[in-house]
Amino acid sequence: MNYQNIITIESDKRGGKPCIRQMRITVYDVLGWLASGMSINEILDDFPELTETDIRACLEFAADREHRLVVSVTAA
Repeated sequence: MNYQNIITIESDKRGGKPCIRQMRITVYDVLGWLASGMSINEILDDFPELTETDIRACLEFAADREHRLVVSVTAA
């Protein structure tokens, strides 16, 4: 999967936070729901405009961002 086809960043939407397919749902929103204990199916039931691929793209984006942060700090 390539999250870059799903996660979008627009300066005029949600303060430039990474969003899903140009919607107003942010990666942070999805990660927060998962962290609070919601299952993927519960999220999909509450937000039918999302797909399982969207949620997995959020996880991939977060993992990639964490990796880049670690590499950046290590290189400094």
